[in-house]
Amino acid sequence: MKQRALYFVAGEASGDTHGAALMSALRALDPQVRFLGRGGPRMQQLAGGRFLDWSESSSVLGLWEVLKQYRYFRQEFAAALEQIRTDKPDAVVLIDYPGFNLRLARALRAQLPGLKIIYYISPQVWAWNRRRIPKMARYLDLMLCIFPFEAELYNRSGLRTVFVGHPMIEALSARRLAGERDENLVGLFPGSRSREIRKILPVMLDAANILISRKPGTRFEIAAASPALAREIEALAGPSNLPREQFCITIGEAAAAMQRAAVGIVASGTATLEAASFRLPFVLVYRVAWLTYLAARAVVKVKHLGMPNVLAGREIVPEFIQHRAKPKAIADSVLQLMDDKDARIRLLSEFEAIMSKLGGAGASITAAQAILGEIGSR
Repeated sequence: MKQRALYFVAGEASGDTHGAALMSALRALDPQVRFLGRGGPRMQQLAGGRFLDWSESSSVLGLWEVLKQYRYFRQEFAAALEQIRTDKPDAVVLIDYPGFNLRLARALRAQLPGLKIIYYISPQVWAWNRRRIPKMARYLDLMLCIFPFEAELYNRSGLRTVFVGHPMIEALSARRLAGERDENLVGLFPGSRSREIRKILPVMLDAANILISRKPGTRFEIAAASPALAREIEALAGPSNLPREQFCITIGEAAAAMQRAAVGIVASGTATLEAASFRLPFVLVYRVAWLTYLAARAVVKVKHLGMPNVLAGREIVPEFIQHRAKPKAIADSVLQLMDDKDARIRLLSEFEAIMSKLGGAGASITAAQAILGEIGSR
């Protein structure tokens, strides 16, 4: 049997995590499958060989940051096209990262019309430009969706779609802990990128100081994704005057922190669904560069930023975005969740409802089966 080859492209930490889980599932089904492409360290470790870990340069946030690295991305785009033309994989698997991957899919369809192009973890075009969906249907062969409403949207356009469930569910199921929450502990989750931490953490720290003034026994756990980010968090915490004995910084323990804390303050992104999955009552905070914010406001078509609110169809989690991210307002909302048991119960009930829509564990193996089935249909 011919050894099958798949070319992957993932550009962010979450894509690397989900890509590595997908690779493991593919290997379980076909031990001989070969992996090419570019992603992060987890994917590179599984693939070996010529697989490129480009995560330090590819994971950028916001329009202005992308523009500053335009030349780099243009070079990497050309390099990816050339490698795919040379290696002739059985399929290309694009994982999220729409700014790069949708352009790559379009170029591949024009240059290699017979190539199978599969997209895993849909770009959120339903939020910012649904008119792109018919165009995507012309240059993608298969869309693997992680939210059920996405499958309905794509199927109407003629793009073949499979709802595989959310890979986060299986990833987090192994990280659940027993034990009680600390009623005096507030978790701060400022994000996984340096730029967003610099924008978001200061307002979180200001809110934390207000919380201490109103509820002196409150303590804080700040989640850092890496030692480098922990050092940056420490540097930002110094000028905030937050008492050192009332906060700690933990590295790589976000899941545990979400299960220890009574309430959280969470930056928008995947962490909001993780918090909902762990049933952590929280408020959402987000700030970006003003150019990025204004550009997003011009195109975003949904009312809410946090995915729990998008799935619920209304604001169940308070959102404090950009100019509305005021420390006092954030502190007021957190205090309500800490002191009002009924408010917490209502929010946790909402979390139960939305998480039930995402399917159980098994997204990666379902996605792997769909990919191998697609290759077999050549």
